[in-house]
Amino acid sequence: MSESQFIVRLATDKDVIYANQICAEMESSAKARGTGIAKRSPEYVSQKMQESKAVIALHEDGRWAGFCYIETWEDGKYVANSGLIVSPEFRKEGLAKRIKFKIFELSRTKYPEAKIFGLTTGLAVMKINSELGYEPVTYSELTDDDQFWAGCKSCVNFDILMSKDRKNCLCTAMLYDPVEKEQDKEKELSKNGQHIETIKKPNHP
Repeated sequence: MSESQFIVRLATDKDVIYANQICAEMESSAKARGTGIAKRSPEYVSQKMQESKAVIALHEDGRWAGFCYIETWEDGKYVANSGLIVSPEFRKEGLAKRIKFKIFELSRTKYPEAKIFGLTTGLAVMKINSELGYEPVTYSELTDDDQFWAGCKSCVNFDILMSKDRKNCLCTAMLYDPVEKEQDKEKELSKNGQHIETIKKPNHP
């Protein structure tokens, strides 16, 4: 199956017809992996679509193929790209990567100053996050908003998280810090500039 057979775009209020299917697959996928993701209702997923805070993937024949949405914490200081899911019949088609890149782009556009973070046990997601510039961090660098951590209650590992005082669990925490990335870019430009200047500087006897 070709990637061109799929449309990955911003979700709209017309896509709420897929909300039940998306939530059912989120739950089914979590059970199959033996891990958990924050359980969301069709109403919550629909709200994200209506707020232009979600990305959806559809097959060219109209079948739902994938989904991901944005959550914000601490007045937009932190952003999470949550609930990434791909329909089982369309996995291994590169859709997860396309959706992640699209939702990342949307997050950077809507919240350019925000730190974007995620918690995952999936190696494939970790690889995609690394390509986007995320770096592994400790849980202390994530939001301390209780509402975010309450979302972990539906995970089978929630007791482990709480027993460790929310300092670590089985998920890997990854973070994209735009301020840090900008500083790294400036350092690199400065270093290259100095290097060029050194080369151009004439030799004096």
